[in-house]
Order: sequence, then structure tokens, then C-alpha cells
Amino acid sequence: MEDFEQKVTRFLHEGIPFLFIIDFKKSEKLVYSFEEAANENIYFNIKGIRNDHYPVSNTVDTKEIELRPEPISKEIYQKGFETVKKELNNGNSFLLNLTFPTALKTTADLNEIYNKASAPYKLLYKDKFVVFSPECYLKIKDGNIFSYPMKGTINSTIPNAQELLLSNKKELYEHNTIVDLIRNDLSMIAKYVRVNKFRYVEKIKKGKQELLQTSSEIQGKLPISWKDNFANLLLKTLPAGSISGAPKKKTLEIIDNAESIPRGFYTGVFGIFDGNQIDSAVSIRYIEQIDGQLHYKSGGGITHLSTLNEEYQELLEKIYVPVI
Repeated sequence: MEDFEQKVTRFLHEGIPFLFIIDFKKSEKLVYSFEEAANENIYFNIKGIRNDHYPVSNTVDTKEIELRPEPISKEIYQKGFETVKKELNNGNSFLLNLTFPTALKTTADLNEIYNKASAPYKLLYKDKFVVFSPECYLKIKDGNIFSYPMKGTINSTIPNAQELLLSNKKELYEHNTIVDLIRNDLSMIAKYVRVNKFRYVEKIKKGKQELLQTSSEIQGKLPISWKDNFANLLLKTLPAGSISGAPKKKTLEIIDNAESIPRGFYTGVFGIFDGNQIDSAVSIRYIEQIDGQLHYKSGGGITHLSTLNEEYQELLEKIYVPVI
């Protein structure tokens, strides 16, 4: 029986389009042809490349999905936050992405959320979880590899939101750290790595509102034989720096101590080979069914400049389903 790396390599060389899904700790690595995925009730829509069974309609249901979140208390969040701040103050991490699950009271199910959510990267995994991610992880096109880390968020309804976001020292420090980390990660597998665009602002749909998010574009040149060991190259870069932290190895140990439950597929990656190129996303904006109850997993980057109230608010701010 083929393992993950063997199957990915075969699909690449035979030009067979496929979907891959990897969890946060790289303990589960899944790969399916588009047809195999559909047969397993696994559906995706990545920038219009899709295997889902939902009909395309001229009439779009714009009704917002009511989630009614029941977040963890600030006291519970504070325990994790203080654990992280202590490690930061001791110099064991420079940046750590701290996440928690939020229980949802909603009449919507995973299928409805998948069908209505508007995002460039969507994935529905059986009756287990749904992802509607705005964040590209890696793209491969014409032998070049690209990454687009997102770090820094603000609600666009706040007066002078863009100016506040770009001038925020904490957000700048966080973005600098992640761009440097991703650049180093790509340098393990590619040559001539460079930052093409640094800290540009994108608009992310949040229901009828918008979030402003800062991103950067990083590019490198892959070896001609990249298809021979793409799976291994991908795994070398994981977990994604934007949702772990730096330095990565020690920060992952701290995450295990600070967070309340294992992340599972949340903050892992998923993506496709369409027969020509690779496109993939970080598994954020994520809802999981746990013992019959839906939970929205969210979080944000913690640095030495972070404050408890701001970070707790960011965790709550990211609980939404983007419906146009």
C-alpha cells in the first residue's frame, strides 16, 4: 500500500489532480484523487477548482449564518496567555500563536456553512470539520514556489483602521518575525528566496463587515526535480510559521502546554495539484464537530508587546462565517 509521499509522487508524475490534507502535528497526512475525495464525502473549492456536488446558482443566499458563540472565559484564556508571556519573557519564544475553541449555538450544520461561506480556500471533511480560509500557504507555478503569510488584523469599521494597523508596533513586530521565519523555511527547499511584496493590506470578508489583514509575498526557485520529493519538501516547512511561531521547535512545545485541547487538523494545511500547479491554504477559519457540538477554533499571535484584553478580543473577532 502506498504511503503519503509515494502516492503524492505518483500523482504528480502521472499528472493526476489530487487533494492533500495534513494536520497541525503532521501525524495525519491524507491524499486523494479528486474522485476519491468525493467518494469519501470530502469536498473542496479552491479558487473555483472544485469537486463538490453543490450546484452553481445565479441566486446567492446572502443571509448571514447565526453562530451565537459561547467563548471560553477571559480567566481561562488568561491562564494560557500568562503561560505564553512567561515563556516570551524568558526568551524561549519571540512569537507564539495561541488558540482556543469556542462552542457555537447554531442551527447551521457543516454542509450549510460550507455551501454559504465565501472564501478562496474551502474544505468540507466528512461530518468532521469545515474550513473557509483566506490564507494561502504555498503555491508552486512554473518551478517557482510562493508563500503568503498573513499577520495583523483589524476591523475595517474602526476609524483610520488601515493607518492604525500599519503603525501598530506589535503587529509590525509579529509580521516581521513571521516573514523572516517563512523565508528561512523556504530556504530549506528552494534557492534565490526573496520577499517580493512586504506587508500589503488585504480586505477579508466578515459577513457584512470586513477585516483588514496584512500579508507579504515570498518567492523562491525550486529544483527541476521538485516533483520527485514534493511531499518531503512540503513536510519540511510544516507546521506553517504564521500559526505556530518562532523559534518553531521550542514554540511548539509551549503551545502544547498553553492550549486546552490538541489542534488536530486546525492550523494544518490543505491544497490541490490541478494537473499543472500546486495551490494550498492554512487551515484557519475552522469549525469542527466534537461530540455533536460545533466548535469554532481561533486565535492570534502573542508577542512581548501583547496585552490580554486585545488578544482575547482578537480571538473573538475571528469567529465569523464570510457570506457575501
